[in-house]
Amino acid sequence: MVNFQENFLHLVWKYQYFDRNQLSTTSEIPILVKKIGFHNFHEGPDFNEAQIKLGELDHFGHVEIHLKSSDWNAHSHGTDERYDAVILHVVWEHDVEILRKDGTPVPTLELRGKIYLDVLRNYERLITGKPDILCSQDLDQVKEIIKFSMLEKSLVERFFEKSHLVNEILESTFNDWEETTYRWLFFCFGFKVNNQTMLKLARMLPYRLLKKHAGNRAVQEALLLGQAGFLRGEARDAYSLYLQKEFHFYQNKYGLGESIFPSEWKFMRVRPANYPSVRLAQIAAILHSSPNLCSAILQEDASIRSIQDLFNTQTSDYWQLHYYPGKKTNKKHLRHITKEILHLLAINFLVPLWYAYGQFTDNGLWQEKCFDLLQETPPENNRIIQKFKAHQWNPQNAFDTQGMIGLYNNYCLNKKCLECKIGQALLRPLSV
Repeated sequence: MVNFQENFLHLVWKYQYFDRNQLSTTSEIPILVKKIGFHNFHEGPDFNEAQIKLGELDHFGHVEIHLKSSDWNAHSHGTDERYDAVILHVVWEHDVEILRKDGTPVPTLELRGKIYLDVLRNYERLITGKPDILCSQDLDQVKEIIKFSMLEKSLVERFFEKSHLVNEILESTFNDWEETTYRWLFFCFGFKVNNQTMLKLARMLPYRLLKKHAGNRAVQEALLLGQAGFLRGEARDAYSLYLQKEFHFYQNKYGLGESIFPSEWKFMRVRPANYPSVRLAQIAAILHSSPNLCSAILQEDASIRSIQDLFNTQTSDYWQLHYYPGKKTNKKHLRHITKEILHLLAINFLVPLWYAYGQFTDNGLWQEKCFDLLQETPPENNRIIQKFKAHQWNPQNAFDTQGMIGLYNNYCLNKKCLECKIGQALLRPLSV
């Protein structure tokens, strides 16, 4: 016997994957399903507004689903008014009679022995698949249109997840999109390892202060590096000394609080090109070349190419020979933002920002821009994407890879195969 959960019966009812010939209740009243109802994903009965003919009478109400009839009592539905309008109790096993408050029995349909055998077999095959991606052995059987549809669904859900972070920042800035864009830029330049510390720095050093010095990159670097805590101690070279003096002057002038303690930054297992000190020098270059950052990013004709031009800047000469104030490198490095990093910023900085802005302005154009941008961006290649590639599902662009990441994190890891269109397709019986 297959060991399944209640959500499997939800799917069986939703798609009517059982023999509907000569259906009857456990008390042998004929059943005709006219409307299955709307699947309810919130509290209350599982399917609402169903239409079931019992005997000669049409009934309108809700359908509740359980593994056993006794689960009705175990879940205290008998004392919950929301279940008074249940017209059919669908169970795998009928083990006890369920009564309403007035003493009348709740009509019950037992599915044991009625579910299509190939659905049960497909389900057993699915849940016993490889641990990381249960359906991996059968992915090649799924139509491309279904895969694409599930990637799109997962991608939109990922949009919501990421844009939620933008909306949290927006709320903290009292709907100031310029400051929100600025803080989100810092968060994304932290690249997971230092994103929270980067966001903390952006909160401590408002954008309006840096805009006052839009024409002086050195002062912007002094403010950024000083508030980040990278100018503490004795300066090791002339430029570090200059930055230190400039920071102390403006720290007093603007009443800036105590700088971030250096130990809050993570340098371990981070390549010098990704050091937060280098990233801050790159941010200074971006802010210097684009003093009106928000309007440049949130204009309707903004595109991947225009944003790449915005970020295609070069740090000051000092950073080509240094990776930290006062610490030289062995050879010269161009500290420009690489094409790979530009692609990551398009995915992780632009898309969530555009999507959140579209939600805020109630303008669907921005969602379309997100789709277009991802389809123009090359696919990522990380451990999650490699799992799908290993099963011959090869992404064509960032639209695919972002969808795959969402699919894996929200469905595969949590084994939510029955909520996934791919899993549902693999359960479909041959007779339907």
